Amino acid sequence: MVQKMKLAYIGGGSTAWAWKLMSDLACDETISGEVLLYDIDMEAAKRNEKIGNLSGKGRFVYKAVPTLPEALKGADFVIISILPGGLDCMESDVHYPEKYGIYQSVGDTTGPGGIVRAIRTIPMYVEFAQAIEKYAPNAWVINYTNPMSMCTDTLYRVFPKIKAFGCCHEVFGTQRLLASMLKEVKGLENVQRNEIKVNVKGINHFTWIDSAFYKDIDLLPLYEQFAVKHYEGIDNNDFDEDDSCRMYSFKHRIKFDLFLRYHKIAAAGDRHLAEFCPGQWYLDNPDVVKQWGFGLTTVPARREEYQERYENAMAVINGTREFHPEESGEEGVHQMKALMGMGDLVTNVNLPNQGQVSDLPLGRIVETNAHFTSGKITPVIAGELGGVPHAMTIRVSDNFDQVVTSCLKDDLSGCLSAFQNDQLVTRISHGQAEEMFMAMLKNTEAYLGSYKKIW
Repeated sequence: MVQKMKLAYIGGGSTAWAWKLMSDLACDETISGEVLLYDIDMEAAKRNEKIGNLSGKGRFVYKAVPTLPEALKGADFVIISILPGGLDCMESDVHYPEKYGIYQSVGDTTGPGGIVRAIRTIPMYVEFAQAIEKYAPNAWVINYTNPMSMCTDTLYRVFPKIKAFGCCHEVFGTQRLLASMLKEVKGLENVQRNEIKVNVKGINHFTWIDSAFYKDIDLLPLYEQFAVKHYEGIDNNDFDEDDSCRMYSFKHRIKFDLFLRYHKIAAAGDRHLAEFCPGQWYLDNPDVVKQWGFGLTTVPARREEYQERYENAMAVINGTREFHPEESGEEGVHQMKALMGMGDLVTNVNLPNQGQVSDLPLGRIVETNAHFTSGKITPVIAGELGGVPHAMTIRVSDNFDQVVTSCLKDDLSGCLSAFQNDQLVTRISHGQAEEMFMAMLKNTEAYLGSYKKIW
């Protein structure tokens, strides 16, 4: 039986996540409905309207709308996937700290870039939460935007009854790595990543796995042998977690190093993991980055990717290229179907801590598995992080909490304190950190909303 749904997409002009959604909806023949695309770039939303209606096989109707209320009214689901401030702001986030010898491999979650990105994103999420409360209070809200923890936290602080969760595919890459390990070590072919059952705990992009099984095979002892064998890195790009960053080699050296230190599997890509650790470990300088076998995601490379996606979109619209929907490997459609009563699903998501991570504060946004079923999401109890992983995680979680609290109070001085305490920033003096903070804010000034300026 085909079920109908209404979906509002905030950031509906996306050439990345929106295309994944359109492909997944086109590949699933059990649901249909309407997708309303809202974006501050109306032309981009209109492009996706055309592409969506070409790909939807008649089951989904895509429509670009000019206002947020038009998108939200009557929505069953709301997806939020935006690039806050565009690539110009991202260029400052990622590259300005290099003037102070601070290198970031992504710059959108933690570190100086992640914090400044949060400062300009939180006012947008305040607006989204208020609009959802007014026009779609019963909708399920799926957040894909980084910084994931702070964006999702803002939604709950503004609208405490919101039914929101944050989604990230980094754990999927670790499951695929474990499946590849089984092929190498046990000769097991065609193990699917969702057949690898893991206990996930932590915060987004800094999650840890302390239990992993394939059927009755305990994978942690095998992983220890695998990590020792491949400590110098895996020379095989089939292991890449993110094909969109294909210009970089992913050797998983940081994953292996952290496991051999702490005996838990660090369940994100090396580029993200590096930014949660002291800067001297993996990001000391570009030569050290190269030695650890990963890459710095430069904004010029992002611009090239965007241009390529834009040209692909125009080719589809102009009829010189066909849109061939393929399943993306993301779980958004599966999550929505489970919530509509079309099966059960257990997967990793970001939710307020109700005790699922026992040694992180209640209410903080944490990433663990959760059980999706008809009209309900139940977090899976994951236990404590413990040891050094806990110490490293709680420091970042405290910083995130202070940034959100300070932003909601228009208190940039509180944000500065968190900025100075960041694990990548502490290598420079407080005075240098303040100087860098104010310059980075100046670079993103157009998006600072009502914040009181401190420069």
